[in-house]
Amino acid sequence: MTETPPTLPHRSFTHWDQIDWTGVEKRVKGLQRRIVKATQEEDWDRGKTLQRLLTRSLFGRLLAVKRVTENQGKATPGVDGVIWSTPESKIRALPTLKKEWYQSQPLRRVFIPKSNGKMRPFGIPTMKDRAMQALHLRVLDPVEKTRADGHSYGFRPERSTADARAQLFFLLSKRTSPSFVLEGDIEACFDRISHDWLLSHVQMDKTMLHDG
Repeated sequence: MTETPPTLPHRSFTHWDQIDWTGVEKRVKGLQRRIVKATQEEDWDRGKTLQRLLTRSLFGRLLAVKRVTENQGKATPGVDGVIWSTPESKIRALPTLKKEWYQSQPLRRVFIPKSNGKMRPFGIPTMKDRAMQALHLRVLDPVEKTRADGHSYGFRPERSTADARAQLFFLLSKRTSPSFVLEGDIEACFDRISHDWLLSHVQMDKTMLHDG
């Protein structure tokens, strides 16, 4: 029989595999919906309060640990050599995901061959850093999803190339539609993006955004 979602401190439960993930997701999504509403109403104080509530919640931390221990990089450690591969290690990780005790670690640098024969540098965060990123992404997504351009499709949750194609068809299938499409690429976009601009404009905990 599946246990109910844990509501007590992490010491009170030991069975990671018996957690009611549907219930945990429901709690987190409920908070995210409230963040969306606060964003739509431009009530930034309430939005920040709700964001803080989500990142401090056991439910948010559970999903953060679950995400980084079930994706493709789950067996790849960072500079500390640590992976959370057992139910016990996942439980022990939960209380460490707190802003007060958090200090990001350097990336483990590896090089991946590119199709042109060159090597691309790739940074691998520690499991804890990945989990903190996943946790704070939960509070950033509702805000940016609400404020973003309605017709942007890259790196957007619940959006796909099929959505972009449908919009292009809608725009280009009329007699008065443009005859040309301009395709562009910003060279090294993520390498050169302004961190100062992000710190000034992204609606989330500035300390965590800076440290991350």
